[in-house]
Amino acid sequence: MRIHSGAFRGRSIKTVEGPGYRPATAKVREAAFNMLSARGLEFEGLRVADFFAGSGSLGIEALSRGAEFALFVEMNRKAAAMLRENLRGLGVEPARYRVEARDLFTVLKARPDEAFGLIFIDPPYGQNLLEPALQLAFSKAWVAPGALILAEVEASLDFKDLESLPGLALETDRCYGQTRILLWRTTDPA
Repeated sequence: MRIHSGAFRGRSIKTVEGPGYRPATAKVREAAFNMLSARGLEFEGLRVADFFAGSGSLGIEALSRGAEFALFVEMNRKAAAMLRENLRGLGVEPARYRVEARDLFTVLKARPDEAFGLIFIDPPYGQNLLEPALQLAFSKAWVAPGALILAEVEASLDFKDLESLPGLALETDRCYGQTRILLWRTTDPA
């Protein structure tokens, strides 16, 4: 898998294989970053979280484009080890990232030191984890005001429950084969 843009452009990262792993295709990653760019997102100085990170391709792409810091949360220890290996191989300074090889819901129960301006969330298909993960992230102040949240989910997902989250405005809903990209911007829940 190759990085599309930025400091690591053209460099490859390794992925793990196994049940439930489906690294974002080049087409889906390119579409996701085009959506973010179209909204004027500036990566310089941005704090990024990559939930259910897998290969970490989305967070790594954000670092390549200048994000200040990326948190990767991936419960599978083999995938987390590969992610660390990829980051070291790319020469990413250790102060610019953290890999948590733990369950996302355990991580989200604690408040972060600082909220995140961009959150990628790519939950396993068919387990209905998107809504509870976002509920917990909001309740524990993981989401910065004005943040963008980009979810990569199965095309058939019914996400109507998320409409009840205060301060979350859907900006994009696009399907690419079996994959659906949802992009929200947070607003003042007033």
